[in-house]
Amino acid sequence: MEYNNIKLDKENRVATIRLNRPDALNALSPEVLAELSFGLAEVGNDESIKALVIRGEGRAFCAGADLAYFQSTFDEPGLLPEYVAQINDVLCQIEGLPVPAIAVVHGFALAGGLELMMACDMALVAEDARVGDQHVNFGLMPGGGSTQRLPRRVGLQRAMELLTTGRWITGAEAVAWGLALRSVPLEGLDDELETLLGPLRTKSRAGLALIKSVTLRGMGLSVNDGIALESLAFVRYMTTSPHPAEGIQAFTEKRQPEF
Repeated sequence: MEYNNIKLDKENRVATIRLNRPDALNALSPEVLAELSFGLAEVGNDESIKALVIRGEGRAFCAGADLAYFQSTFDEPGLLPEYVAQINDVLCQIEGLPVPAIAVVHGFALAGGLELMMACDMALVAEDARVGDQHVNFGLMPGGGSTQRLPRRVGLQRAMELLTTGRWITGAEAVAWGLALRSVPLEGLDDELETLLGPLRTKSRAGLALIKSVTLRGMGLSVNDGIALESLAFVRYMTTSPHPAEGIQAFTEKRQPEF
């Protein structure tokens, strides 16, 4: 696929997807979502990649759904289920990637932009970024998972405040609430990102994939069932992958493992 609405770059074991509709604040049109899905599949299939970064060009990370397209669904309501399925398929695709996904947020992460941010495993945000759901401000409701992911991230009361008042919070507040990992001044985002990516580049991709998968799947289980899931994954990994043996050998030889 030719990418017109995103940019995909791969360098030093990290893939970066940049939403590339700056004039529309990187709104999620069907075309953007189609390219995102294709790009995510490309990243998932590239065994050299250890992490994915998602960020936005221009003044914002992502301001949400493409309202111009959304308005057209009032005349053609049959388009709506397909669009909602498309956005949710992409967000679940991010969660299902075999590598950590990191959102780097500046400007705005609103509505669908917040939902995209929450589908990532970690988020770095500019201190002055503005984060919120805001569907309710326009007589809408979320369709990309906010009612489900937001309470799991920040607790029910804080989620209900954002969902029912449409309030925006700052990047610093997003960290305090558990929506983001760290916030820094805008000019420090790239340095903070590199601090996070540096260790990931050296890790076993197979190990990263299993840790991510078991952690996310376990969140929907009881603690006991989650531990059982982890135990099965541990034994399978230790007995089928060459990476644990290489890691232990490297430890005994006081060197970096080669994955």
